[in-house]
Amino acid sequence: MSGYSMHLLVCGGTGCRASHSEEIEFKLRNELEKRNLEDTVKVLSTGCFGFCEKGPIVKVMPDNTFYTGVTPGDAEDIIAEHVVLGRTVSRLIYEDPSSKEKVPDSKKMGFSKKQLRIALRNCGFINPENINEYIAREGYMALGNVITDISPEDATRLVKDSGLRGRGGAGFSTGLKWELTAATPSDEKYVVCNADEGDPGAFMDRSILEGDPHNVLEAMAICGYCIGADKGLIYIRAEYPLAIERLKTAIKQAREYGLLGKNIMGSDFSFDIELKYGAGAFVCGEETALIHSMEGLRGEPSLKPPFPSVKGYNGKPTNVNNVETLANVPIIFLKGADWFSSIGTEKSKGTKVFALAGKINNVGLIEVPMGTTLREVIFEIGGGIKDGKKFKAVQTGGPSGGCLTENHLDTPIDFDNLIEAGSMMGSGGMIVMDEDDCMVSVAKFYLDFTVEESCGKCAPCRIGNKRLYELLDHICSGKGKVEVLDRLRLMSEVIKDTSLCGLGQTSPNPVLSTLDNFYDEYHAHVSDKKCPAGQCKDLMEYFIIEENCVGCTACARVCPVNAITGERKKPHEINQDICIKCGACMEKCKFDAIIIQ
Repeated sequence: MSGYSMHLLVCGGTGCRASHSEEIEFKLRNELEKRNLEDTVKVLSTGCFGFCEKGPIVKVMPDNTFYTGVTPGDAEDIIAEHVVLGRTVSRLIYEDPSSKEKVPDSKKMGFSKKQLRIALRNCGFINPENINEYIAREGYMALGNVITDISPEDATRLVKDSGLRGRGGAGFSTGLKWELTAATPSDEKYVVCNADEGDPGAFMDRSILEGDPHNVLEAMAICGYCIGADKGLIYIRAEYPLAIERLKTAIKQAREYGLLGKNIMGSDFSFDIELKYGAGAFVCGEETALIHSMEGLRGEPSLKPPFPSVKGYNGKPTNVNNVETLANVPIIFLKGADWFSSIGTEKSKGTKVFALAGKINNVGLIEVPMGTTLREVIFEIGGGIKDGKKFKAVQTGGPSGGCLTENHLDTPIDFDNLIEAGSMMGSGGMIVMDEDDCMVSVAKFYLDFTVEESCGKCAPCRIGNKRLYELLDHICSGKGKVEVLDRLRLMSEVIKDTSLCGLGQTSPNPVLSTLDNFYDEYHAHVSDKKCPAGQCKDLMEYFIIEENCVGCTACARVCPVNAITGERKKPHEINQDICIKCGACMEKCKFDAIIIQ
C-alpha cells in the first residue's frame, strides 16, 4: 500500500456487490479524479469485511474509520468531508444498537472486540485479484519454507501437532488425515478442496474464496507436498460465480509466478490445481458423494471404509479438506504448531468461522476462538436480538444441527460441547431465533430441506425423513395427536442409527433437539391445537375486539377474500370459514382491534 497517503477499502464480496458496491467504487474514483487526488488516495476492492448487516462497507485507512450502509450517493461526501477536510461523515458511522453510541473505529465495535481472525485474516484487507498484495502479507512464504527446508513427514507432523481439526463438520484431525493419505502407496494421489457449501444461511467458504483465494491455493500445494500429490481439485458449486472468477484469476497468477505448475520455486516439487463444478446438491458436501460427482457419476455417498485416503478420486488416494480447514494451514507453518494450539480449548484448537444470521442485530461473518460462549457470540458480537425481542433459540450446524435454548447460552463453543448439548459445530452456520419463531415449524423447515436434498440411495433417509416430515406437517396443521410425539422420537432415532451417510445420520437432529428443549410447544400443537408463537396458519384465528373496533372498514377493504363484514361505524366480524389468515387486516387496523388467538 506504499505510495498513497490514504486507502479507501470497499467491500467487494457478493453481498455488498448486490448492493452496488462496484458503483460506489466507481463514484469514489470519479470524485478523486475531479479533485486530482487519485495519486495520493487509492480506492481498493477487497473481500468481505464480515459485517454483512451493515453493508456496503467502506473502510478508510490508516485511521480505521468504518462507514456502513454506504450508497453510491455517499461517495461525494466521503471524499469531500473525510478525504479533503478530515471530518467523518457522521450519518454513515455505525451506531451501537444497545448504547446508541456512534463507533467510528471498527476495532472498538462490539462486533469486532472478541473476534480473532486467522482463516479470515486477509479478507477485507487485500485485493483478492492481486497476487502481490497476498505476497506482501507473507503469502506463499509458508510454501517456500516447506518445500525447501522441511520433509513431507515433518511438515505433516507439524499440522498434526497443531491440533487443527476439519472445519467441515466432522472435526477429524487434519494432520492425521494427511498422514493416512501419505502412507497409502500409489503412483498418483489427489488433494481435493471441498467448496460445496450448501447449508441454509451459510457463506463462510464462499467469503474466504472471494476474499483470499491464494491462501487456499497455497494450503493445497503444501498438502500436495506432504502427501505426495501433484494434482489439486477444487469442487465448487456453480452458484458461486464471484468465487469461481477470483479462483481462476488466482490460479492463473500463481502459475505465472511459478507458484503452481512444474518445479515450484525451482524445486523438484510440481503441483497444479483445476476447478470442478457442482450443481448445488447438498449431499455432495459429503466427501464420497463429492468424489463421485467429480468423476461424472451420481452424487451419492459410498459405504466407508475404504476411506478416500485409501481409495478416492479415480480410485486413487485422495485427501479432502474444506475451504476453512485449508485457510488455517499456511499461518500454522508461519507461526508454529504451539502458537495455533495455544488458541481454543483442550480438544478444539484454533478459531471457528460462523455465518451469524437470523433475528440478530449484527448479521455477518465472524471468527472466534474455540471456547467462546454462545452468549458472547449472540449478545456481544451479534449485538443482541432485533427489535428488543426475547432470545428463544439458536440453531448451530445447519440442517444437521440442533436448536439450543437460553439454558445453553454459556456453553463454550467447540466440537465436543455442542454435541453434548444436542447440536453440532457443522460447517459453521448459526441462526438465531426470537420469541416469534415456532420451533415445530423450524424443525419442519430443516427437514423439508433434508428431504429435498437426500440422494435417495438408502431407505432410512429417503423414506424415513419423508414420513418424519409428514408427521411434522400434520402437527403444524392441527391434525397431530399426542401419541405422535413418541413416534417422532422413535422414527428420528431409527433414521440416525441406520442411514448410510452423515446427511441421513444427522437429519433428525433439529427434530430431536426441539423435542428435548421445546416439548411444551409440541404438546400445545397436538393437545390444545394452538401454536404458542402464532406462526402456524392452520392453528391461528383472527378476531375483532368489539369494544376497540370503530367500524372504519379499513380491514374489510384490504381483505382479499371478503371475510370481514359489518356496517360502517359499527363493530365488524371475521368469518373464520373464509379467512385465509393472511394478516392484512391486522396490519391495516390502527385501533388494535384485531388479535390472533
